[in-house]
Amino acid sequence: MHAHDPTDAKRRAAPLSAVALLEAEELHAYYGESHVLQGVSLAIGAGEAVGLLGRNGMGKTTLIRTVLGHVRAARGRVRVRGREMTNARPYAIARCGIGYVPEGRGIFPNLSVRENLLMAARAGVDGRNDWTLARVLETFPRLHERLHHGGHQLSGGEQQMLAIARILRTGARFLLLDEPTEGLAPVIIEQIGNCIGQLKRRGYTVLLVEQNFRFAAAVSDRFYVMEHGRIVDRLARAELGRRAADLQSYLGL
Repeated sequence: MHAHDPTDAKRRAAPLSAVALLEAEELHAYYGESHVLQGVSLAIGAGEAVGLLGRNGMGKTTLIRTVLGHVRAARGRVRVRGREMTNARPYAIARCGIGYVPEGRGIFPNLSVRENLLMAARAGVDGRNDWTLARVLETFPRLHERLHHGGHQLSGGEQQMLAIARILRTGARFLLLDEPTEGLAPVIIEQIGNCIGQLKRRGYTVLLVEQNFRFAAAVSDRFYVMEHGRIVDRLARAELGRRAADLQSYLGL
């Protein structure tokens, strides 16, 4: 077991700035009697791609769901664009321009690809959205080929493309992606990585929960590491090489 200094972990996990796009401060959350989040703090600035790393069961998805209002925070604060949003309703947080692609994708299986994309279309926070249907289909040509197929007829990779495309159609510019490459073939993972790279170049913000460390390292600017409901480390992409031993301990690489 890797030894951690709680004081050092708290210092590393402190919010980066008062004007972060998303801030979580000392969040605590429970599932029944289980204390899942134990004082989690993080901050994400506009235009960043941030990886949230950790083994299974460490609280990563619970953190995402607490930020989004799906799990109630027992203590702590959530701010979006500097605005207090702790325990706000999920629809209110979504209206701040945040889109969520959950583990399992969450597409509508009884609707066609086209219907999934049409029903999601709306203007973003700034009143516009340049992700037209045509642009989505150009970005994800496989969806163009499957446009009239039902969601239940798609492969796992096609469903993941559809889930990301559908969020883009909502006008969200901050994407929370929970295990987007899980169970996917390498060629599909590469396409999703290319899409995230394109979004970064266009100024989108991404928070990525990912077990595939190689993928996370390729697309993220920096990383938080969770263990047992706490942020225990924070590092930049440039530190990955010299922090290999720590990462081995955290993730079992």
